[in-house]
Amino acid sequence: MNKPQKKILITGGSGFIGSNLCKRLIQEGYDVTVFDNFSRGSSNNLSQILTQITLIDGDIRSSNDVINACKGMDSVIHLAYLNGTEYFYQKPDLVLDIAVKGMVNILEGVKQNKIPEFVYASSSEVYQTPTQLPTTESVSLVVPDPLNPRYSYGSGKIIGEMMTLHNASLFCDRILIFRPHNVFGANMGFEHVIPQLIKKIIDAPVDTDNTKTIQIRGDGTQTRAFIHIDEFLDGLMVMLNKGISGEIYNIGSMIELSIQDLAISIGQLMDTSIKLITSEAPLGETNRRCPDVSKLQGLGFNPPADIQKGLKDTINWYQQYYQQGKSNDE
Repeated sequence: MNKPQKKILITGGSGFIGSNLCKRLIQEGYDVTVFDNFSRGSSNNLSQILTQITLIDGDIRSSNDVINACKGMDSVIHLAYLNGTEYFYQKPDLVLDIAVKGMVNILEGVKQNKIPEFVYASSSEVYQTPTQLPTTESVSLVVPDPLNPRYSYGSGKIIGEMMTLHNASLFCDRILIFRPHNVFGANMGFEHVIPQLIKKIIDAPVDTDNTKTIQIRGDGTQTRAFIHIDEFLDGLMVMLNKGISGEIYNIGSMIELSIQDLAISIGQLMDTSIKLITSEAPLGETNRRCPDVSKLQGLGFNPPADIQKGLKDTINWYQQYYQQGKSNDE
């Protein structure tokens, strides 16, 4: 007798990480339902699997929408949120509204429908300025300046982690938290550093010395550890299959790369020599970030050795996207 498919609800499933996760779960044989209001994502991101999933149009801030969507599920993976650095500064009220109301509603839906498993998508932003590099899951979570709207995002994620650990644990058999670190890939949006750098290089005029000059935020020495979406999903699937209930897992790369070196690498992959102009960094930006993923490695995750292939694939996607846009304008 065939084992029945595990039914998984993914909130925010039409976004970048969510839509790619849906595709992976379908490949793995799961029964997938997506709950989203498409304010940031798009059903187009799910076009390849639309006939294989259930799609529910609803707002995570609506209790009735969420509770109804949870009916009959075996697991919930809660991704719905408002990301993108620009939103942290410009709409902190909306970021927190979605974070807190969404968390209250999804946990009520899980509780009322007696769903045994809850998985919460946190963020590397909970570390803010980490006291340890590479950063383990056990370092202190800090809100450096409550007056800075940037920290609306990280604060909301900290609230979500606390509610998962001390609320969902009371009625779920299994709870898991994962912290993504700078996931990138094709169609990731346009508010993140990699697509922004690609566009700047495409748009910049060629200088007299056959180079292109682009401006970056800060002095370029700030670092991140980027991981391509496919490799990130490898890590996430390891956690979903083998993760210990009540644990928190970093998912990312341990290759720490400066923004200056990232920009130069993107230029090289685009066959373009670039010059960088620095600028003032946004208030509250983290200077360095690199996760320790040894806990996930202990479950069988193999972190990537480099980002070149993923970066090249991402550049190719955005070049085609922008070129298509120019063709449509002509």
